[in-house]
Amino acid sequence: MNKIKVGVVGTGFIGPAHIEALRRLPNVEVTALCEVTAELAKQKADGLGISRSYTFDELLKQEDIQAIHICTPNFLHYSQSKAALLAGKHVICEKPLAKDLVEAEELVALAAQTGLVNAVHFNLRYYPLARQMKSMREKGELGEIYSFIGSYLQDWLFYETDYNWRLEPDKSGDSRAIADIGSHLMDILEYITGLKTVAVMADFNTIHKTRKKPLKAVETYSGKMLAPEDYADVPITTEDHANVLLRFDNGSKGVITVSQVSAGRKNRMSLEISGSKKTFTWCSESPNEMWIGNRDKSNEILMRDPSLVNEDVRSTITFPGGHNEGFPDTSKQMFKEVYAAITEGKQPENPTFPTFADGYRELLICEKILESNKAQAWVTI
Repeated sequence: MNKIKVGVVGTGFIGPAHIEALRRLPNVEVTALCEVTAELAKQKADGLGISRSYTFDELLKQEDIQAIHICTPNFLHYSQSKAALLAGKHVICEKPLAKDLVEAEELVALAAQTGLVNAVHFNLRYYPLARQMKSMREKGELGEIYSFIGSYLQDWLFYETDYNWRLEPDKSGDSRAIADIGSHLMDILEYITGLKTVAVMADFNTIHKTRKKPLKAVETYSGKMLAPEDYADVPITTEDHANVLLRFDNGSKGVITVSQVSAGRKNRMSLEISGSKKTFTWCSESPNEMWIGNRDKSNEILMRDPSLVNEDVRSTITFPGGHNEGFPDTSKQMFKEVYAAITEGKQPENPTFPTFADGYRELLICEKILESNKAQAWVTI
């Protein structure tokens, strides 16, 4: 087997998650790691058991590297994705695809022009029961969609001493909670329902108007053990919490709430989709169960099991029912589809995985949500 050689750029929280998932694919080899300096790249590569390390420009010159994973802070996504495409590499980029629509539109056009495989890491689509809801809706089992209720709640920025580059607009953009986790929610909403969001009404809240930035390095999800003199006060302009009313192209309505200051909620995405026949409910904290609500008979619980889900969902499941699969498996299942396309050497006509075009779509929705919050009014998409 000729393995596809991959370079991964960035070693924060999500870079190693990509690496772990890629290592579970038999036709892929994580060959190289990239960081801002050669010294840091070597240190991180050694720690992750990767044989080759480079700075970004050096990585692009490696002819045997066929695909690049962009796992850097948001402000680098556009320039690095563009450079990788121009170097003839297939690109898998973290969301958001770019910092604004102009950049995203350019990347979509460039990817189409090159014909190279392009994907955005909206991996939460790849929870098997998320695809099961989509499949059941397509088969008419949900009926006409009446409403959507969604939330994505975290607590990793609960304290004023919690700090991360995502709090800095020059690195992350003008939106934080919506752009970071709300984008996953809006993507999976449209993916499952098949609806398009046509208007939004948003209301943001910044709980900590000032945060204390550590003057020493602190890992994102580690405990904070610093003294008062180890912090600097930083004003915060992005949202900790947001509520958004939604209008869809079928005339139905929805609402989402996102928060990064909900104590005890480590990473909880919840979906409730009500239709004329049934209601589907699913939560990422118990991802192997789907609740199906009925009016005239007992409600049901569907367990994630390849023998119980629809045939078109089975490819996203590796283990039998009762052998739970979770967050790391979503990336593996997504990359399995992406690398099937890379094996063919070009972007499919109808990709099953989220593409740069999907990245553009979510950036558009996020910008309209930002616009709505500023205007405190409904904004059409």
